[in-house]
Amino acid sequence: MIKIASIQTNIIWENPKANLLEYDKLFQSLEPVNLIVLPEMFTTGFSMKTENIAENNSGNTLFWLQEHSKTLDTCILGSLPIRESNKFFNRLYVVKPNEILYYDKRYLFSMAQEDKYYSKGKKELVFELKGWKIKTLICYDLRFPLWSKNKYKNNEFNYDILVYVANWPAVRSNAWKSLLKARAIENMSYVVGVNRIGQDANEIKYNGNSRVYDFKGERMDDFMENMPRVQINNLDKNELDSFRNKFPVLKDADDFNLLI
Repeated sequence: MIKIASIQTNIIWENPKANLLEYDKLFQSLEPVNLIVLPEMFTTGFSMKTENIAENNSGNTLFWLQEHSKTLDTCILGSLPIRESNKFFNRLYVVKPNEILYYDKRYLFSMAQEDKYYSKGKKELVFELKGWKIKTLICYDLRFPLWSKNKYKNNEFNYDILVYVANWPAVRSNAWKSLLKARAIENMSYVVGVNRIGQDANEIKYNGNSRVYDFKGERMDDFMENMPRVQINNLDKNELDSFRNKFPVLKDADDFNLLI
């Protein structure tokens, strides 16, 4: 069993200090969990002003994540704009009390010119936590199923939980919900999708619709549109393994390698 807190909240535009104070308040009343999932760019919103908002890879927000991970004895996951070697990345950090991992967003949203301001990632991330294998992805990655494709090889699955963090606009929320459910079914895994609410400085509205789906595509959350919520879920590994053994679809799938 793994206990996950998914946080659907508003993000104050380009104001890391104010946003971190809001998360501080949320964390004070949070029950013990194994994993906390925050939205994409949880300290700034989906901004292209990289020169103004990007931190280095030892900046204040990463320090804040480390301190809370240690204090709460948990793993925290969320993305932020990072400057590294004269490039910028939409980087998702996985912060454990004694370990830091990261994933750089692979598919950049060209319609908002994200590809003009950020560099794309070149590798996937699957990490282990409490006996679970967890894959992390960011927002627009959701529209490209090969990048999230689960594999079954040598009697093992590549991952058990697929996590998406997002700033996904309300106008396309049906695609968000539908694709999250599809990813759960086709990959025989739990899926956690955490999206923000509110409106940003570009007048783009976000209605949340965060979701937690089981491996059958059944909804497991109580998220509501436009409402902040800290959703707690206990995911059962035995139920997942039992279903995979009874209905081993991925054993029949083609093997493949992505050329990046």
